[in-house]
Amino acid sequence: MSAKNKATSEGLVTRTLLILAAVAYIALILLLPLASVFSEAFAHGLAAFKAAIVDPDALAAIKLTLTVAAISVPINMVCGVAAAWAITKHDFRGKDFLISLIDVPFSISPVVAGLMYLLLFGAQGWFGDWLTEHNIQIAFAKPGIVLATLIVTLPFVARELIPLMQAQGREEEEAALTLGAPGWRIFLWVTLPNIRWGLLYGVLLTNARAMGEFGAVSVISGHIRGETDTMPLQVEVLYNEYNFAAAFSVASLLAGLALVTLAVKSFLEWRHSDQLAASGH
Repeated sequence: MSAKNKATSEGLVTRTLLILAAVAYIALILLLPLASVFSEAFAHGLAAFKAAIVDPDALAAIKLTLTVAAISVPINMVCGVAAAWAITKHDFRGKDFLISLIDVPFSISPVVAGLMYLLLFGAQGWFGDWLTEHNIQIAFAKPGIVLATLIVTLPFVARELIPLMQAQGREEEEAALTLGAPGWRIFLWVTLPNIRWGLLYGVLLTNARAMGEFGAVSVISGHIRGETDTMPLQVEVLYNEYNFAAAFSVASLLAGLALVTLAVKSFLEWRHSDQLAASGH
């Protein structure tokens, strides 16, 4: 066997070992625990699983989780697109500062994010007296949960779009502007078609984080069962009550929603790999 073939053979063996090690690590850290969640959820049969899901408190948690996601995801989608458009298509002072602000939720603990809103809008917070006088409740209510979810999911859309739009440049928009097209038409007919898959990818990540957020929501929600408990909080409550069957049932439903998001994300990566590669994936 030639030296070249030996080198090729050794490279293949090394790659195979690395792949096997990675698969084994992922199976141990992720797949095995995930499988155990679904196993425990259905350990007592489908009837017990259904009973746990249709429990009034569980239904309230599911409804609240989906409602918060339905509110926060579109808001951060619009704001993320606007931020990415401003950063990549315009030059202005403070651009680097704006990018740094977008990254702040990545660097602070979600618990701190929830505490910030509690200090602002809680009964003893900066605006607590004013809110009480006007019968407005933000902390320990749905508005506070939405705000906490907004801050932890703020960067995802913008951070997906900024590299993509930077790679595409400004030439097409500048050409359309030269031809007299207004800004909104340029965005709809020139920019949006070029970023649509990256945008959808960012929205999926935002939605997954919105439904699974625990720390910030735990602080601001007040843990009012049947009212302000989202699905992750409901899992914690059930587990602390030693109601393991119900806890794993709700957890498996939440994990199932995450897996659906992952499946859609994987499909997008496969179907539109060229466009997503430009954004760093």
